[in-house]
Amino acid sequence: MSWIAGLTSVFIYFFVDVNGASEEVEQHLAMGMKLVSAGQLSDALSHYHAAVEGDSSNFLTYFKRATVLMAMGRSRSALPDLDEAIKLNPKFYQAFLQRGNVHLKRGETDLAHIDFETVLRYDKENEDALKQLSLIDPFNTYVENSVSLMEMGDFSNAIEQLTKALEIAPWDASLRSKRAECYEVMGELYKAVTDIKTTTKLVSDNTGAFLQISKLHYQMGDLEDGLREIRECLKLDPDHKDCFTLYKKLKKLNKQFNDGDDLINKGRYSDAIQKFKAALKTEPALDFYILKAKSKICHCHRMNGDITETLNSCTEAIELDENNVDALCDRAEGYILNEMYEEAVNDYQTAKNINGDLHKVNEGMEKAQRLLKQSKKRDYYKILKVKRNASKREIMKAYRKLAVKWHPDHYEGEDKKKAERMFIDIAAAKEVLTDPEKKAKFDNGEDPLDPEQQNGGGWQNGGFPGGFPFGQGFQFKFHFP
Repeated sequence: MSWIAGLTSVFIYFFVDVNGASEEVEQHLAMGMKLVSAGQLSDALSHYHAAVEGDSSNFLTYFKRATVLMAMGRSRSALPDLDEAIKLNPKFYQAFLQRGNVHLKRGETDLAHIDFETVLRYDKENEDALKQLSLIDPFNTYVENSVSLMEMGDFSNAIEQLTKALEIAPWDASLRSKRAECYEVMGELYKAVTDIKTTTKLVSDNTGAFLQISKLHYQMGDLEDGLREIRECLKLDPDHKDCFTLYKKLKKLNKQFNDGDDLINKGRYSDAIQKFKAALKTEPALDFYILKAKSKICHCHRMNGDITETLNSCTEAIELDENNVDALCDRAEGYILNEMYEEAVNDYQTAKNINGDLHKVNEGMEKAQRLLKQSKKRDYYKILKVKRNASKREIMKAYRKLAVKWHPDHYEGEDKKKAERMFIDIAAAKEVLTDPEKKAKFDNGEDPLDPEQQNGGGWQNGGFPGGFPFGQGFQFKFHFP
């Protein structure tokens, strides 16, 4: 890396024997320079700590340690070492140059100007000092422009000016806070988080920054990240009132959603609904959490087979977000349960237009289309007059009642042919809907007794399901199962 090469060259330039220094200190200095060359700055720093402790009167040990700290981005820690190096050797202009660089990167232009002028008193042609001095006026102009633009509400151009200023002073926490404010107004919350996060490293005990980051994560729907950041605030100040209040709310809401998801995984949909309703009470304002809770409730009602509740709750979720594919699919399934196949096809088509690559969307669309086509033919649920979510017990009860009414041997009406046709349909419906495999096929839009769909299976040659002969002069032997 280029900065390691530059740092190494500085160390080689200043690597001189220290008169009167102990052999141990010299070893630490030599090892420190070797580790800097290898890019192992943390290890190098430990040796410079030892060198300073071994000889606190050597200005170069302070200077070298400060340079490593600067390379690690620890400008606050570097300044005291540079101050000490200058105190020990007031004519050591390289320390003034490095201190000026730190001040400039922190946006402290007045202090930086003084240090660069000092360097030029010792070396009038110093290119580094002249270059850095030339950046101060443009920097101040960028800052002044950004303030005016923010006051005018022109946050986009304010961001542009602040970005230019931060290229010169990347360690200026106030500028990053201002740019974060602009990003937040512009709705670019992740960029705002990045800037505020940087300030936590530039300003010690920055509880306000951690609180702000947590709020932004919460606003974006990142509960886990919000909790992580608010815990950092409480580590710095366990008694911080605002951080503790937000922590309790985030922890409660996160638990409600996690518990609800666990209950869904266990198939306990009614219990899950109660958790998501509780989440709506915990956070009744932010759209993200309202939509998330209502979408989950919609799904649970669908899985429970609650037709009316499914249609109502899913519609609420879709009204909050018309591109909510999950809610569209769940409502489509609710329409299917309610035998509203055209509406189901429409919802799946809408979902397909939003994300046509999802397997459940394409599979659902195919099923809804088959059921719509099937509904125009023979519908076993309608024959037995039961709902699609009817239990086997309800199916058998309906079958027995209708079988008694339409049994050809007991039919009291004059149209015996009609009774025969009705009884065959009733028996077919019972056969399909009480057989899990056949019922699953029919629920998926496929008639297991349709020879066109079953390659000749089911009703064959006018035969009765299961091969019972059917023709003129037949005699039914009816036995209730």
